[in-house]
Amino acid sequence: MAEFLDLEAQDGVRMTWNVFPGTKQEAEGCVIPAACIYTPLKPIPSVHVLPYAALRCRICRAILNPFSIVDYASKIWICPFCFQRNHFPQHYASISEDNLPAELFPQCTTIEYDSSPGIGPTVPPVFLFVVDTCVIEEEIGYLKSAIAQAIELLPEKSLVGLITFGTYVQVHELGFGQIPKSYIFKGSKEMTKDQILEQMNFFAGKPRPAVGVVAGARDGLSTESIARFLLPAAECVLLQMVDDKTYRFHVLEELQKDPWPVATDQRALRCTSTALSVAASLLGVCVPGSGARIMAFVGGPSTEGPGSIVSKNLSEPIRSHKDLDKGGAPFYNKALKFYEGLSKQLVHQGHVLDLFACALDQVGIAELKVAVERSGGIVVLAESFGHSVFKDSLRRIFLTSDYDLGLSFNGVFEINCSKDVKVQGIIGPCASLEKKGPLSSETVVGQGNTSAWKMCGLDKKTSLCIVFDIARKDGPDAVGQSTNNQFYFQFLTYYQHNDGHMRLRVTTLSRRWVAGPGSSQATGFDQETGAAVMTRLVSFKMETEADFDPIRWLDRSLIRLCSKFGDYQKESPSSFSLSPRFSIFPQFMFHLRRSQFVQVFNNSPDETAYFRMILNRENVSNSVVMIQPSLISYSFHSVPEPTLLDVTAIAADKILLLDSYFTVVVFHGISIAQWRNAGYQNQAGHETFALLLQAPRDDAEAIRKERFPVPRLVICDQHGSQARFLLAKLNPSVSYNSDNRVAPGGDVIFTDDVSFEVFLDHLQRLAVQ
Repeated sequence: MAEFLDLEAQDGVRMTWNVFPGTKQEAEGCVIPAACIYTPLKPIPSVHVLPYAALRCRICRAILNPFSIVDYASKIWICPFCFQRNHFPQHYASISEDNLPAELFPQCTTIEYDSSPGIGPTVPPVFLFVVDTCVIEEEIGYLKSAIAQAIELLPEKSLVGLITFGTYVQVHELGFGQIPKSYIFKGSKEMTKDQILEQMNFFAGKPRPAVGVVAGARDGLSTESIARFLLPAAECVLLQMVDDKTYRFHVLEELQKDPWPVATDQRALRCTSTALSVAASLLGVCVPGSGARIMAFVGGPSTEGPGSIVSKNLSEPIRSHKDLDKGGAPFYNKALKFYEGLSKQLVHQGHVLDLFACALDQVGIAELKVAVERSGGIVVLAESFGHSVFKDSLRRIFLTSDYDLGLSFNGVFEINCSKDVKVQGIIGPCASLEKKGPLSSETVVGQGNTSAWKMCGLDKKTSLCIVFDIARKDGPDAVGQSTNNQFYFQFLTYYQHNDGHMRLRVTTLSRRWVAGPGSSQATGFDQETGAAVMTRLVSFKMETEADFDPIRWLDRSLIRLCSKFGDYQKESPSSFSLSPRFSIFPQFMFHLRRSQFVQVFNNSPDETAYFRMILNRENVSNSVVMIQPSLISYSFHSVPEPTLLDVTAIAADKILLLDSYFTVVVFHGISIAQWRNAGYQNQAGHETFALLLQAPRDDAEAIRKERFPVPRLVICDQHGSQARFLLAKLNPSVSYNSDNRVAPGGDVIFTDDVSFEVFLDHLQRLAVQ
């Protein structure tokens, strides 16, 4: 596994198969698809940033890289993708074996180009806050405080706008400082860009152009009219001090709960979709093509407008998974269609939609998922705007530290491959640019049928799952195929760096084919990446395929994989064994079958959509933690050590730290809890116990500090109600109906789920048939 981690540290890429199956038929027999998880902007300390434009191949447009063959005498380089001979331009005249440009260094497989450092004005990023006011006064207070802190952390040149919504949508004119001034739009009515131009006086006193699309200062809008709604962050701060300590955004100070009365048997009239549509159109009018984020803070379900998810009557429940499966959600398809249209508008404009959903009820993440994910937005789900999950996550977005997100904008992602590899598609936060070409596979997964994708928003951790298709054929059709067993990938990421300049990051990789039966392909299998890719695939299939049975699909895939790569004698389960390259994979599949990605019974559609959106943007290591949480044991007898994710790990005199990505649990055994409640940690002579209690808390805080969204922290005791957060993730090797005995001080899980031992026994019997 270490060599795969080294490759990821160098290029931000991990592949399911690091040695590719030689033909299409062999690839289908491998069960796990040829795929990779790539983090385009992964921080790589050694990456060179070159102050000039990249050199491209004349035919395939691939970029000069360490795998290019160079003729130093003739000043020619041969493209490894299409074998075209290209002449070096004049500024490469001094190139020689002893004088190489950085892009030809063997170790520079990932490199960046900044072709315009210090040239031209940088475009400031835009943050448009869209705030729900249909919440209680206490929540309004939390929101005002959180947004005010966020604005203080913004770079001074950033532009800020504010829209509030409830029964109506209010677009606040921040540039009018004397009195609060806003434009009101009816929540039940859809708004177009033209209506916004007209109703918000963008052409006050001036004739509107008769033809053409009007958008931005270049198309006739005055900067003064735009500055009414988008103000520099530095000017959004009240000039006088509040409480002699903190600055406050003056419009936020006057923010109040939606004044429209709500009957006791009705839900509040909340026009979320109309507000987001107005926000998207406003940005499309003022700053098209510039880096901009709509940051939506939603505190309840949408009941008004085209994106409503439920009616106003409280007697009607919000849709569940069962309703979606059986067609019993009357608002769902209409809302989905609306948000698909909004996602296309955002992608076309190059703008991002971020969603902060803070409510005990569902707010419509399942419907909003398409717009947030395709625009590359961030999503945070919490119970309240006062909860640490929301407050800490919002602060992390803007805070400059070792763990900052490094927000970037306006990305375009492209792929070049050797001719025998095609791209089925990408599962992740991007949208297809529909640039179909010879690299596009006929089989489509996720955002496919293209070799270029739009990434309106991306950060240091944004990861994409790219699924490949092996096009090499066996037999008579193989005539004309390359006999060379090396092949290449090139990933190109154009993006607006947070310094305002456009950059291009290029990652070029080489892998090799292997044909025929043999163990050399098995040595290239990365089981962690395999598990992460299978999780994304099963989630995608559950969303897009009717009557899909995820458990059956995963089981059949695992049985086929073990039959192909396991060592065994036919019809002899006891002889079955897996090589170390595959040995942990069945364990991953066991936990995936029980995870929140497959078992949706106990989750709402919003929670399921949230879990999948986070999964689809995370790297391999974090995806594995979501599938199979990590468990660390703390005791008097040893240093903290990883332990099996099993109910037998529970002991009366131990503390367990569970990291399931979304939740971090500190679990105290019953004896530890009793000693703590007796206050022994505060008594002289019990310093070791005090340190034992503190150690998992410190480790939990370290996990929360580096992760985004910030996970929920649960501190619980054995036999307490919140112990369920731990018990739900453990292998039930001791359950109420098992033969295994409970160890003294241990615990038992009340479940009908089979244990990993029973699962493995069935797998062995089926694999050897």
